[in-house]
Amino acid sequence: MDGIRERLARGEVILGDGAWGTLLIERGLTAGEPPELFNLNRPEVIEEIAALYLDAGAEIVTTNTFGGSPLTLESFALADRTEDINAHAVAAVRRAVGDRAYVSASMGPTGRLLRPFGDTEPARMAAAFERQAAALAGAGVDLFCVETMTDLNEATLAVTAIRAVAPRVPILATMTFEKTRRGFFTIMGVSIPAAARGLHAAGADIVGSNCGFGIDTMIEIAREFRQHAGVPIAIQANAGLPITSHGATVYPETPGDVAAGAPELLAAGVQIIGGCCGTTPAHIRALRSLIR
Repeated sequence: MDGIRERLARGEVILGDGAWGTLLIERGLTAGEPPELFNLNRPEVIEEIAALYLDAGAEIVTTNTFGGSPLTLESFALADRTEDINAHAVAAVRRAVGDRAYVSASMGPTGRLLRPFGDTEPARMAAAFERQAAALAGAGVDLFCVETMTDLNEATLAVTAIRAVAPRVPILATMTFEKTRRGFFTIMGVSIPAAARGLHAAGADIVGSNCGFGIDTMIEIAREFRQHAGVPIAIQANAGLPITSHGATVYPETPGDVAAGAPELLAAGVQIIGGCCGTTPAHIRALRSLIR
């Protein structure tokens, strides 16, 4: 496969995968259990999910490392397994997709707040991101995905850490917004213009948004990113807003609903489209048919 940067420069649209947590819960992930333990104890499940997304048409398949920072793993007494957890995640996805899809290294928030809002020093957070990024890069990922960020300072630390250990690997960075009367902001008060500029300045090759909303609201977010981003845009919408049905959390947007909104994402200039919470291989398959 050609490199992601080259394909995006040609104006191509690249399809990502969908939710992982949704499928892991279906396969036995329990409340309070770190999903990353599957990388060590049940790698066949990681391979299975990766293969499902590949078969659905995804060209970018994500690693199960969203909480793979040692700062996050520390809460589960797993910080000393950081390298193993991240390397095993990459290996499982690579076994499933080979060279037929890009392996994308997921890096989510640490769950800690930086000073002065919290007790975590920037240097400690940066070192944690650098350790995770080094493990992922050493395992041979094709892309880094810094995702679901709400604090631009934390997102910037993650992107900068990746650049320090893997200067040539492309970076996709997305933030999660809320809709207010004044427009879209993260819970930490970051606007879309600030996110677009800040992520790019830190070294991200692709910027955008994931999580938080279904397809219709993500179209609005994509249009605003297009006004302020000088780099390609990625959007990963939820399958709608979650609702409770018969005691279970469900996401109401069907594969057809998500695919129906995709043309407007494309019209807004989005070049990487995928799914977040509640989306499944069926949603990705519907997007694949539409993109074709």
